[in-house]
Amino acid sequence: MSNAPVPTFEEMMALFRETEKQSRKTDKQIRELRLSLKEAEERRKKEQKNWNKRFAEFGDRIGELIETMVRGGIVHLFQELGYTFTQCSRRGMSFREDAIDVHGEVDLFLENGDYALLVEVKTKLTIDDIKDHLERIKKYRLYADYRNDKRQFIAAVGGGVIDDNVRDYALKHGLYVILQSGRNIEVIQPEGKPKVW
Repeated sequence: MSNAPVPTFEEMMALFRETEKQSRKTDKQIRELRLSLKEAEERRKKEQKNWNKRFAEFGDRIGELIETMVRGGIVHLFQELGYTFTQCSRRGMSFREDAIDVHGEVDLFLENGDYALLVEVKTKLTIDDIKDHLERIKKYRLYADYRNDKRQFIAAVGGGVIDDNVRDYALKHGLYVILQSGRNIEVIQPEGKPKVW
């Protein structure tokens, strides 16, 4: 048996009231914490959205810069390779033909009566970008055939950063490679003849 004194009814009620007071205080702290966490999450989402927007704008600006650099000298460089392009798209060229479920967009499109050059430009070119471009060219060939456009199509990829293995992959698949080197633009020809679609 314990020799501890048994609390009186008043002591029990006082203990109950203190416990209830602490419970209400704890509930209030939990509600405030939940509200604070919710506000913090909303701020985080807003900051993430703003950061994503700024990053996308930065990426767009870099892409525009590279497209401008490539577009600026590309006609002349391809003239040196024997192509006389009379037109160059300024901000890409979209194509769509619902009847054959073919659509896409080409970053740069140079053309004349016999040839058209389809160019994909990236800030940092990857092998996946090249694979995507090869698929895009096949789609454009279908689109052109549907519209009775019998020109031959050649293709190029360009970028601000192109690793050697990526460059080699593009050349192996018959694509021209447009490199930005300092203030100059250089076009590397594929070994043998470029692929024609």
